[in-house]
Amino acid sequence: MERLLCLAVGYIFGLFQTGFIYGRSHGIDIRNYGSGNSGTTNALRVLGVKAGLIVFIGDFLKTVIPCLIARYLLGGQEGMGYVYMLYAGFGVILGHNFPFYLKFKGGKGIAATAGIIFSLDWRLTLLCLAAFVLIVAVTRYVSLGSLVVSVLFLGWNFWAGSVGAYGIPSQAVPEFYAVSAVIAAMAFWRHRANIVRLAQGKENKIGAKKQ
Repeated sequence: MERLLCLAVGYIFGLFQTGFIYGRSHGIDIRNYGSGNSGTTNALRVLGVKAGLIVFIGDFLKTVIPCLIARYLLGGQEGMGYVYMLYAGFGVILGHNFPFYLKFKGGKGIAATAGIIFSLDWRLTLLCLAAFVLIVAVTRYVSLGSLVVSVLFLGWNFWAGSVGAYGIPSQAVPEFYAVSAVIAAMAFWRHRANIVRLAQGKENKIGAKKQ
């Protein structure tokens, strides 16, 4: 029941579509422009730096709140809070990526994933932030930076589970791995078109507007 509750609460939080709401406040449906997504990168590309920052903060916070609630209020047995937190975060990603009231057309869940990472471990947060900034600065590919962060998130959680870093009960460690893998896989699934363009050398670079 705790897992279902975390997923449900997370999904409800994820329905707060910051990019869509911000776009509507400026008279457009952001999903009709650029990449067609309602996330941070498309808001940045279509509406500018201020919009990108506002959308990121909104999508980030809508993940941090339910994640921390799940971690500290539903943890129960020592260490299970981290497992429930991943369920809540995954629920947010589902709500963000597939909002029912927008015909399931949302974003890609990277800002939401960043919220999970922040809620999980400050060391992982610094690692992912450094990797993302470095990759985007060098290549100007936000999608590549996002995918690398997803891999780091997964690798870190497998390491943390193997060494007992979070005190997760041994019987729950495989579950911790599984939910982490699903979250990372979702990022790759939502970026499948970007991966093709990266392979072809046709991916959009940050700073270049997409018509």
